[in-house]
Amino acid sequence: MTNIIIGVFNVLLVLLAAPGLDGVLRKVRARIHSRQGPPLLQTYFDLAKLMVKEDQAAVNNFIFQAAPVACLGSVLLASLLIPMGGVTPLGFAGDVLFLIYVLSLAPIMLCLGGMASGNPYAFIGVNREVMMLIVVEPVVAITLVASALRAHSLLLTDSVRYIAQHPPSISLLICAIAFALAVQLEVAKLPFDLTEAEQEIVEGPLIEYSGRKLALLKWSFYAKQVVFLALFVEAFVPWPRVGNLPLDVLLTLAKVMLAAVVVEAVAQVFPRLKIKQTLGYFASVIAFALSGLVLAAMGL
Repeated sequence: MTNIIIGVFNVLLVLLAAPGLDGVLRKVRARIHSRQGPPLLQTYFDLAKLMVKEDQAAVNNFIFQAAPVACLGSVLLASLLIPMGGVTPLGFAGDVLFLIYVLSLAPIMLCLGGMASGNPYAFIGVNREVMMLIVVEPVVAITLVASALRAHSLLLTDSVRYIAQHPPSISLLICAIAFALAVQLEVAKLPFDLTEAEQEIVEGPLIEYSGRKLALLKWSFYAKQVVFLALFVEAFVPWPRVGNLPLDVLLTLAKVMLAAVVVEAVAQVFPRLKIKQTLGYFASVIAFALSGLVLAAMGL
């Protein structure tokens, strides 16, 4: 029963708080640019407006129609595998490897939906998304497996508990830095928002979506941001722990908010990188993450 309650809480938290977090980040972005910015609830208003708008579908096939639902659903499933306050609702049902597969589903669904639209700009966005997926997923996999090696368990709950009860190690520090560098791409923030790149390819895979489908896709992006930031702070920065679940959850949310502000600040400082620059950059990050994996295997 406890796992069910925590699972429902995780899903509702990710689903309902994600637009609010985006509203806060829009305020941060505006302040950096010396603007007033929209209201904190503006993202909720935008999603509500899209939900009631007429759906102008360019094509009528199953993949195009189902991709937004599958994209949001995969992110919500991932939220059940992320510990909030140290407790993972479905920790008994899936290990780190299963989590890695689930985290890959959302971009894959986005790619399928974009290709099904038949728009050339969508194809360009899909090609970029595939390239980004190829270079960023190894970083996520390597860092999570390295933390699992330290805990001698593939269960994320065991890894978080082990890290929380032990002082930081060299391998953990390296993996934390590598994962933090990958988060910027995973949440599609500058300098790595190549998939959408509004000024270049007009939203890429999203170009033919409108109405409720576009709302679901945007909602999945906001939710994915919460999931990845929560995974980062729980898997690599689980301190402090007070032993009280509600307080630990609040601490996790505070760390997610802080990490989100840092990510947004970085996005406003750096310009968009070219694809070749991004691939070279993440080749270095993968090599850096591999060094952490080797050290974790050596017990360091």
